[in-house]
Amino acid sequence: MRIYFNKRMLSILLLGFSSGLPLALTTGTLTIWLAEGGVSKASIGAFALVGLPYTFKFAWSPLVDRMPIPFLTEMFGRRRAWMLFTQAILAASIIALGHTHPSVDPTLTALLALLVSFCSASQDIVIDAFRVDILDEKTYGAGAASAVLGYRIGMLVSGAGALYLATFYSWATVYNAMAILIGIGIITTLFCKEPKFQEKDETSIEHSSFHNWLYDAVIAPFTNFTSRHNWLIILIFIVLYKLGDAFAGNMSNPFFIEIGFSKIEIANITKLFGFVAMIFGIFLGNFVVGRYGIMRSLFICGLLQMFSNLIFVLQAYMGHEVSALAITIATENITGGMGTAALVAYLSSLCNISYSATQYALLSSLTAVGRTFLSSTAGVLAENVSWVMFFILSTIIALPGMIALTWLMRQPFPAHKKD
Repeated sequence: MRIYFNKRMLSILLLGFSSGLPLALTTGTLTIWLAEGGVSKASIGAFALVGLPYTFKFAWSPLVDRMPIPFLTEMFGRRRAWMLFTQAILAASIIALGHTHPSVDPTLTALLALLVSFCSASQDIVIDAFRVDILDEKTYGAGAASAVLGYRIGMLVSGAGALYLATFYSWATVYNAMAILIGIGIITTLFCKEPKFQEKDETSIEHSSFHNWLYDAVIAPFTNFTSRHNWLIILIFIVLYKLGDAFAGNMSNPFFIEIGFSKIEIANITKLFGFVAMIFGIFLGNFVVGRYGIMRSLFICGLLQMFSNLIFVLQAYMGHEVSALAITIATENITGGMGTAALVAYLSSLCNISYSATQYALLSSLTAVGRTFLSSTAGVLAENVSWVMFFILSTIIALPGMIALTWLMRQPFPAHKKD
């Protein structure tokens, strides 16, 4: 247990907090703000598209990894310079988002939410790289646990914490407060030590030919991955595995608002209680992976998270019933956490150690496709069918991912591809 209390793990925990804080501000918390402002369900659903930077962050990850920032890189080093740069712009964009009026100018709100997502995704790239740089093989597990815990705490603060504040203050004040909390990441970055890179890693756009840099940083990781058997089916599966979960989650807060729950009730049950349930689900998922292996665990957890959407049907019939909401949130978060744990284990198993950062950025970006692009149509569907039918259809939408998984389970497990 001592390993969790050293300076490196504390830094990872606090940077994880800074990484997790912005997400709810462009998803769950934002959807409640939009619903209160009278924005249509179709428009609320379309706001999921502001999360596209999380899907495509692999596209500019080589630049974040290698390109120096004038003055900052010389003062703070490669990783810390990028962390400070993204954190400063992120805080400013959160403040700007909070001062918009979505009921009057939803386009401006969407554009600034997109900017927040872009800065947040860029911060994720460099924080993930920093974590890998300062850890070794023996501390990867503890580092991952610290990062996830910090990330979830950040989401809790910008979820439940933001809703508590919004009960008494304006949304502008809420978003100002969230921007100030990005300062935790900035202070942590200032007190961190820059990782020591080996000579072969000290390549940047300035110190190597562009052709060599482009191949090593961008092309090689992708050609390596596509050389493995069934790579296209693997990518399709990653996109679809949590689609049903994302489809229902995209409209869950507007659903709760419509059936009569207050922001305080949503904060207490879906955020605080849901946070505990999610953490329990992640640990339970890790146990299932250890007990049954990755592929069987993906199937078990996938079935559970698919059928958990049907619990929202019960909530629709029960209406404004807090006890029913607790059951709904417990079921959805525990099964969602189990599915996440199994999927993270699978993604890690796919990466070549020589290209783990770029390949993991690509694979984790694909997991966001369902949450952002594909689930953006959820609002249109919710406007045209009843809530009961919507959640039944969200369960059916999870079937393609399970079909792809069933096919992959019949194939040889994809071993690491090496140089």
